[in-house]
Amino acid sequence: MPKNLFQRMIFALITVVITVHGYVFYSLYVINGATFMQLTGEPSVIAAINAMGGVAVFGHPIPIWAVILVEFALAYTLECVLGSPCSFRLVCRVFKPGSVHPVIFESAIIIATVGLMCPSMSLLAAIMYYPYGVSTFNFATLLANWLKLICYNLPFAFFLQLLFIQPLVRTVFKAIFVRKNTARDHTAV
Repeated sequence: MPKNLFQRMIFALITVVITVHGYVFYSLYVINGATFMQLTGEPSVIAAINAMGGVAVFGHPIPIWAVILVEFALAYTLECVLGSPCSFRLVCRVFKPGSVHPVIFESAIIIATVGLMCPSMSLLAAIMYYPYGVSTFNFATLLANWLKLICYNLPFAFFLQLLFIQPLVRTVFKAIFVRKNTARDHTAV
């Protein structure tokens, strides 16, 4: 869909803005919410996070908005450097863009992107949210946390990207760029 570098960057931006909010909610509320409430005795997840002083990143509590910004910066960088370019190349090794139905081609790109981004972001999350101090670092624990995060995130990422996020992003992207192009085409005539 994106035709040039600028459009690819905007497409990635829209994708990451939606995705990061979904994953922060999923991670904090769905996966860890009950644990946070049990640890603090608070009646809601947000109250529990506030009682803890925020979410521990590199051993220091930071507010949720800061977690979203950190995750956004990492996800956007990875999406632009690894996710989009590599997934497109991987899919082009299997399918020729004009030889298969666009839905199949786009779905294959989504699946390849999830296959690249989920382990990458899960590794970064395993490092950032590592539960121990630097002096007690254990590589086996980091590896176990990484694999656990992949097991939690991969099914969520697959279905969320394939069935909700990418259709929404494509709709928003078309609304932005197709209208611009259509208006430009009408003024040129």
